[in-house]
Order: sequence, then C-alpha cells, then structure tokens
Amino acid sequence: MDSLNRYREIIEQLLTRLAATPLNHPGVQDTTVFDRRTDQYLVVREGWLNKRREHYIVAHLAITNGKIWIHADGTEEGLASQLEGAGVPRSDIVLGFQPPHVRPLTEYSAA
Repeated sequence: MDSLNRYREIIEQLLTRLAATPLNHPGVQDTTVFDRRTDQYLVVREGWLNKRREHYIVAHLAITNGKIWIHADGTEEGLASQLEGAGVPRSDIVLGFQPPHVRPLTEYSAA
C-alpha cells in the first residue's frame, strides 16, 4: 500500500475511534466527515447542551504534499502522538495550527 492510502486509512481509523468515544452529554454527538477527493478529515461535535447549541470542529486533518497536516486538535492525548503511535514518522506530520515561524521549533515537520 502506498503512503497516501496508508495515511488515509490511519486517519480514518483514528478519527472513527475518536468520534465513537462516549460523551457525557446525551444531546451532543461527534460525527466524522471524510473527503478522500480533497483529503480533508474532520470530527464535528454537534447537538444541544441544555439550551445552548453546540457545533464545532474537534479535529481537522488533511493530507497535503504527502504530509499529514493537523489543523485543529481538540483531543487530550494529541493527534500527533496518536499518528506517531500508528507508525507515521514525525517528518510527515505538520502542526498546521502552529504559526509558520513556530513549526521549525517543534519535533515535527515545518511543512
């Protein structure tokens, strides 16, 4: 399997597990959104918490130029470490939520 398809599978499995994690609020749920055509992968949280509408992105990953970009990470463990645990090298992970001038100072790819 080439790295693009391998990365797609890893991301989809990781985000599917994330979205399946039970939440403490019965009126709120996590949903996965996968678009292999544009290589965009999200977990969206939505529902009603008491009388307040919840609707936001928990996680957003994308594959660009052979690297996995983490654009949003609302997890406790951290998506980068989970990707590493699944066999993705740090050199193929970009912390897209960090400013470009900070990325070279991290353990991960600058772009």
